[in-house]
Amino acid sequence: MTVLVTGTTGNAGGAVVRALASKGVAAKALVRREVELPGGVEPVLGDLNRPDTFVDALQGVSGIFLMSGYERTDVLLANAVAAGLERIVLLSSSAVTGTDTANAIAEYHLAAETAVQDSGLEWTFLRPNTFMSNTLRWLDQLRAGDVVRVQFPDVPISTIHPADIADVAVAALTEDGHAGTAYRLTGPVALRPAEQVEILGQAIGRSLTAYELSRSESHDDLAAAMPPQYASAIESFFGDGIVDETSVTPTVETVTGHPARTLQDWTRENAGLFA
Repeated sequence: MTVLVTGTTGNAGGAVVRALASKGVAAKALVRREVELPGGVEPVLGDLNRPDTFVDALQGVSGIFLMSGYERTDVLLANAVAAGLERIVLLSSSAVTGTDTANAIAEYHLAAETAVQDSGLEWTFLRPNTFMSNTLRWLDQLRAGDVVRVQFPDVPISTIHPADIADVAVAALTEDGHAGTAYRLTGPVALRPAEQVEILGQAIGRSLTAYELSRSESHDDLAAAMPPQYASAIESFFGDGIVDETSVTPTVETVTGHPARTLQDWTRENAGLFA
């Protein structure tokens, strides 16, 4: 068994590579340039937007961990089928479970899900909440002081540890019983942004204050940080409540056998990044 991992330098893909290596599962990691990888993981130079750049690397691969939102996914899937690949785990999003999926984020994840379903491969979809690692978006503010501007302050979110996403992905790639399943993944508890800031402060030994933005301030912050179609989508998720990231599911523990990791876990493990 050999698994090809895409998004290797990201939070989820990197966690999948580490989880496979820790379990002794042979892995290939798609990268655009040479990077440090866990022992036993084979680097594959290529571009996910250009599937023909790594078509040879699909030989001997039994499964792939795939990211949504890339060009020519249909070509990649056709190459995978031709190479005899069997399983695919797609990292999708909670956005596709919303009450209104006519937004830029839901649309590209749904397009990827449809392409994977149409490929004929054995598939599993992962639909996680906001990552705990998104806490890093506050890094520039923390370098400037102890006040953190938080958007949609009244909306608690059960954020998820990337390692839990990885553990579910590895189970789906290496075990039977997960085919044709879309897993809704959450952390163990929903926390308001100010509570998240407090937990981070405890981990890094600083007394942090959350400045709770109004709806209009949140709108302006999003508009300044990203293209308008994505800013609009995120505002509708949390400002209008079209996506539920407050509820907690037992999926991580059901699939992996261990409880979902807490935000305290993530902040302790990554406190050095905020130094």
